[in-house]
Amino acid sequence: MKFLLLAAAALALAPVAAQAQVAAGAMPNTFDNPDARGQAAAPARPVATQPANPASEDALRAVIASAQAGALDYGLMTDDLAGKVREQEAAVIPLIQGFGALAAVDFVGSQDRNDLFSVTFAEAATEWVIGINDAGKIAALLFRPAE
Repeated sequence: MKFLLLAAAALALAPVAAQAQVAAGAMPNTFDNPDARGQAAAPARPVATQPANPASEDALRAVIASAQAGALDYGLMTDDLAGKVREQEAAVIPLIQGFGALAAVDFVGSQDRNDLFSVTFAEAATEWVIGINDAGKIAALLFRPAE
């Protein structure tokens, strides 16, 4: 399964038929399939027990809360990411609101300074990737339905 990517890095989730309308592109999901591009898989890395950035979970919860409130908090994001997310806001906010109340956020692993979380809502189970840059801004944010 692939994570959806809004332009360089952002949020997206939609039924397969709507993905072409919501996502500007797709990238291989190297969390589940490191050989997604047909290259030899790298040697197994130890599984991270802590997020690459300790602020990842709080930032993710803040993005979800702002989307569910109807207005994404672009101040949490890099200018580049904020610009790309704004282009998709009309589709993303109702989608996240439709997930229902946030029930749980669980850290799954890290790769290349990005953290993967399993996020459970009242009406949906999802997986999110979040990357925070050295300035403390969200530089990468993606989500998909949980497998």
